[in-house]
Amino acid sequence: MAIHKLLCNLSFIFLLFFHFGKGEIRLNYYSESCPNAEEIVKQEVISLYHKHGNTAVSWLRTLFHDCMVKSCDASILLESINGIQSEKTSTRNMGMRNFKYINTIKDALERSCPMTVSCADIVALSARDGVVLLGGPHIEMKTGRKDSKESHLAEIDELLPNHNDSMAYVLSRFQSVGIDVEGTVALLGAHSVGRVHCANIVGRLYPTVDPTLDPNHAEYLKRRCPHPNPDPNAVEYSRNDLKTPMILDNMYYKNIMNNKGLLIVDQQLVSDPVTSPFVENMATDNDYFHQQFSKALLTLSENNPLTEEDGEVRRDCRFVNSN
Repeated sequence: MAIHKLLCNLSFIFLLFFHFGKGEIRLNYYSESCPNAEEIVKQEVISLYHKHGNTAVSWLRTLFHDCMVKSCDASILLESINGIQSEKTSTRNMGMRNFKYINTIKDALERSCPMTVSCADIVALSARDGVVLLGGPHIEMKTGRKDSKESHLAEIDELLPNHNDSMAYVLSRFQSVGIDVEGTVALLGAHSVGRVHCANIVGRLYPTVDPTLDPNHAEYLKRRCPHPNPDPNAVEYSRNDLKTPMILDNMYYKNIMNNKGLLIVDQQLVSDPVTSPFVENMATDNDYFHQQFSKALLTLSENNPLTEEDGEVRRDCRFVNSN
């Protein structure tokens, strides 16, 4: 009896340790502290979308670039100040934009519920609502994330997959945050929307065209990217998908099966025997793609949330509170 009681107490202590050693997120986290939080985010996202349609794509990309690097903690939003070096300066984050509109959403929340809703939750919820505006599925997301007090700039190259990494490495990085092969293929379907800077494309065009690239599509890309050394700060881009460029659908998979992917990782996705069966399935079934995309994005959005002790709720998403 005494041994049983001891084991029960040890189990309880272990559970307490596990619970408090990891940030608590749950559905409707703000139901009492800020009941309208998710609706405020949604309405701001919709309003911004009607003014600046590309914001919906930005929210999705911001979540990926934030959550893949250690934690979904809004560290990517921090500016360089008082010893902090912004993650925005990393070449892996080249071309990312619309960060200023995160502050628009934050301001709306602060007017209703001061110092309550974290910037990390804004990143997650804006991505969720952006996906819907892009024709994708609605995803129920947990909230309660806390904001990082530091930048993770030094770790980006190690943790954030690049467009020219091997498929084995890309898969291993996603696996490290709990996303399997099927989920990885689905998440890369986000390349169905938005655009790619020529700096990330020209390696497949110059000095010679990548033989795995459709010749006619290569000619189109050369017109979009007419020289081998584009200015990374210039507006030199190509759309990921020419037919439905602002719809999150399975056209991406159809394109890469026809050798019309823009990035090396796109081509690897269809040529690698580990990933190609999922590409084929998603190319033929848009509902299946949406289902797997939802699961994978949800997993990514819950990566390693910070505890109350390790994180905070920032007053301004650009700066830690001590600044």
